[in-house]
Amino acid sequence: MDETRNKTGKKAAIIAIVTNCILTILNITVGYAGGSYALIAEGIHTFSDVITSIVAYIGFKMGQKPADENHPLGYGRAEPICGLIIVLFLAILGYEIIDTAKDKLLNPNLITTPDVYVAIMAVFGIIFNYAMSSYIIRIGKQINSPAIIADGEHQKTDIFSSIAILIGVVISNCGFPILDPIIGLIIGLLIFKTGFKLGKRNLDAILGKIPDKKIIKKIEEAAKQIPGAYEPHNIKADNYGPYYIINLHIKVDGNISVKEAHKIVHKVEQNILKIDNIKGVSAHVCPLGLDYEHHQKIDE
Repeated sequence: MDETRNKTGKKAAIIAIVTNCILTILNITVGYAGGSYALIAEGIHTFSDVITSIVAYIGFKMGQKPADENHPLGYGRAEPICGLIIVLFLAILGYEIIDTAKDKLLNPNLITTPDVYVAIMAVFGIIFNYAMSSYIIRIGKQINSPAIIADGEHQKTDIFSSIAILIGVVISNCGFPILDPIIGLIIGLLIFKTGFKLGKRNLDAILGKIPDKKIIKKIEEAAKQIPGAYEPHNIKADNYGPYYIINLHIKVDGNISVKEAHKIVHKVEQNILKIDNIKGVSAHVCPLGLDYEHHQKIDE
């Protein structure tokens, strides 16, 4: 499973890096030749996709490292941490694009009317970015990689940027060239929006938030499948980015031996480990029929 995940993640990263290098060159070249700051800004944004794809892959590789003595639960949180590095990069990039667009708006003599073939490049960008971002997000979800999903979501903003550029070129050629830097400003704001969304998602992962409550239901069902295990409760799923570490309580007959209770709990743990993206399970035994609050002292 880990080998397949590694190959799939590597493939997604290579495709993203190579195709974005090509798109960066095309956007900046056509932007300069056609006099479109919006397309140049999009080219800079696309170049950022190359950087973030590299960062995402580094996070993905680090998250694949096996557990060791100093990191007994593995390195999974390296992925959302790299996701936050991508967010920081997006914030800097968005600011630079907005700042340049502001200068052009304050100095209209710097504004030029984009050539029509800039629109052709924008149409190509829409199709290209839709296909690539959809592929990367799909792969990221398939292998449950926060870093690769973050990279795909980042690249998805290029679709809206290209649509905005296309509209801007048409309207600019109708006598409103000031729209071109306005579109650049919108691109910068879109980058900020994407950064906020990704930042929240990756912080949630680092803080241990469960992204999908259905996983608790799956854990309950897996525990109940084991004969002698009753009422799984106090379930905690710690989010480590690409995988979860589970802690739960299981009730067993209080009259059975410690050896039998141990055997039941061990089977529960093994069955829960069959669920996708769960890498570790620890179950605690409670006697069936004894009701108490878990925070109270045992002699109460």
